[in-house]
Formats: sequence, C-alpha cells, structure tokens
Amino acid sequence: MDRMLFTAMSGANQALEQQAVVANNLANVVTPGFRAQLVQMQSSPVAGEGLPTRVSVAANGVGVDWSEGPIVHTDRALDVALDENVMLAVQTGDGSEAYTRRGDLQVDGTGAMTVGGRPVIGDGGPVTVPLGSEVTLGSDGTISVRELGMEPRGLSPVGKLKLVSALPGTLQAGTDGLFRSANAQPLPADDSLRVAPGALEGSNVSPTNAMVAMIDNSRRYDMQMKAISTADENAKSANSLLSLS
Repeated sequence: MDRMLFTAMSGANQALEQQAVVANNLANVVTPGFRAQLVQMQSSPVAGEGLPTRVSVAANGVGVDWSEGPIVHTDRALDVALDENVMLAVQTGDGSEAYTRRGDLQVDGTGAMTVGGRPVIGDGGPVTVPLGSEVTLGSDGTISVRELGMEPRGLSPVGKLKLVSALPGTLQAGTDGLFRSANAQPLPADDSLRVAPGALEGSNVSPTNAMVAMIDNSRRYDMQMKAISTADENAKSANSLLSLS
C-alpha cells in the first residue's frame, strides 16, 4: 500500500512538471529563435528506515530540442537569422552574459540595442547607436549607421554583434529562455560566424505536438490520482476487515 502511494504521488508530480514545461513551450510558439524545452527525469530512492523499496521520480534539469526553426524573410533591417550553432550574446539583469537565438533586435529610446528587452552585447560591451539613425547589419554582425544629414552611401560602423559558437553540450538552458556557459565563463567571440540580415528564425515548437503532449500529461496525471484513490479505498477496506476480526 505504502509503495503504491509513493509510486502514484511521484508519477503525479512528474506529470505536473512535464505539463508546466509543455505549457511554456506552447506559450513560445511565436517567439523568434525559441528552442523547445524537454523534461529530464531520473529515479530517486527514498531514504528512511527499513528496506530501500521506495523510489520516486525527480527532475534532472531542463533539456533542449536543438533542431532549427523555420526561416522567415522579413526584410526588416534589424532582423537577423543566426546560422546553425551560433548564439547572440546578451546582458542579463545581474550584468552577466547569456546567449540567445532570438534575432528580432530593437533600438530603445536611449539608443541601446536590445533583444527580448535585454541589452545586446557587442565587441565593446552593450551596443548603442545614435538616436534617429538608420541601422544596417552586415552578414558578419557588423553594425553600421547612417545619421541624419549623411549621404545615402555614408555608412559608419559603430560596433559588431558578439556571436559565439555554441555546440550542444557547452551551454545550459535557463528557465528564462536564455542559455549560459556550462563552465560559468563567457564564451569567446568567433569572427568567422555569419548571420542572415532581414530574416528571422521561428520557434521550433510544434503546436500540434505540444497540444497532444498536454492531453497526454493530463491523462497521465488523472491515472496517478486514480491510483491514489484506489490505494485509499483498499486501505479503508482492509481496516474494516480488521475491525471485524
């Protein structure tokens, strides 16, 4: 009876954690460059008195589906699609460096270049451009601007996007949708990497598969709760039989 409850409770908890990850994936179906998250689980023996006969399920971090999303041509000057295994460096709220595949760059009211609300890191720190200037991105990540009053061909380079080579296994996925170096050290910039200006990589989340996963997790959770209910009914029946003896 006790083992049945442990099995059902750990299974129900695992189904809830999987549902949370699937719901997050579904919420990011239209987020540029988003990589679908995967749930990693492992068995975990329950410590305590008696024989080690109870095993629960514990989360073992968040995995990532590294398959590429669809490329959409937008012809927008601040959109870039990254090549395979290329990441764009951004600055997080605590000042550390993180990486993303998202390429819909923006310029805020102070001239700071951002993506997803986070400052974009260039070769000299966070990138800023003159307010009111026309920004152009090169295939190597070079940022050029044409300020008001300049000649049509008068482009002036102001920096370069920090592009890093990030092979699967060298990064760890965070709950904020960003990736960080596995050894907690910033990755070096790689000048050989390329981007495709005027295009965006879409999310690699399949809405159909995500909906099917949500239904499957819901049914799995209901099954575990049914097992808990059955265990409770069996315990009550056993107690009633003992009371008659």
